[in-house]
Amino acid sequence: MDAVTRALKVLDAFLPYEQGLRLADMSRRLGMEKSTVLRTARTLARSGYLVQLEDGRWRLGPAAGDIGLRYQTSFDIGHDIDAVLRKLATESGETAAFFVREGEARICVARIDWPSVERFHIRTGEKLPLDRGASGHVLMAFAGTGGDFYSAVRRVGHYISLGERDSRMSSIAVPVFGARRKLFGALCISGLAHKLGEQQLTGYLPALQRAAHSLSAALARQTWPVPTGGAGAWHPK
Repeated sequence: MDAVTRALKVLDAFLPYEQGLRLADMSRRLGMEKSTVLRTARTLARSGYLVQLEDGRWRLGPAAGDIGLRYQTSFDIGHDIDAVLRKLATESGETAAFFVREGEARICVARIDWPSVERFHIRTGEKLPLDRGASGHVLMAFAGTGGDFYSAVRRVGHYISLGERDSRMSSIAVPVFGARRKLFGALCISGLAHKLGEQQLTGYLPALQRAAHSLSAALARQTWPVPTGGAGAWHPK
């Protein structure tokens, strides 16, 4: 394993919501010797990608945050995504988010959380599975994944998920297309399952479709690369 691969593995060891990791925990999680992890961590710290806390734990540093911010803003498109999400969140009173496919996962690149008493956050930049959740199934379907299930998703143009990834959450998603009508991402409204059933989610579909059409039109005016991972393989007629 070369030095670059080791460094990337150390950075990837930190899970969402973790405030810090001890050297022994990183070593165990990565299957690396503690001396190797420590040497790699110190190298990353010199460039600001890791920071060591007073109690000896390590956490991601400001340089890692800057990389994440640059990734997020690469999808900014003149604030069109943010504006669309804010409008959707205001109209629905729920959370609105935009996902793209990266390899065999989906990434939340932007989201607007509507204030409520109960919320279960997905952080911007968080990696989630493709095979569970409304946006994941939409990304799979409109990337051309075969089978009756995904054919049905393409036929109706959206997907509703009721507690697939998280039993507490439900969501509805539609595709967003970019230049030359290639799949770019998925627009999603989500909320708590005990108050958002299929009927309530279906009621948000017209607003979601209008938002996706608006965002697709904005994307079509820009010269943006299609995200990796197979997106863009399917073209709507």
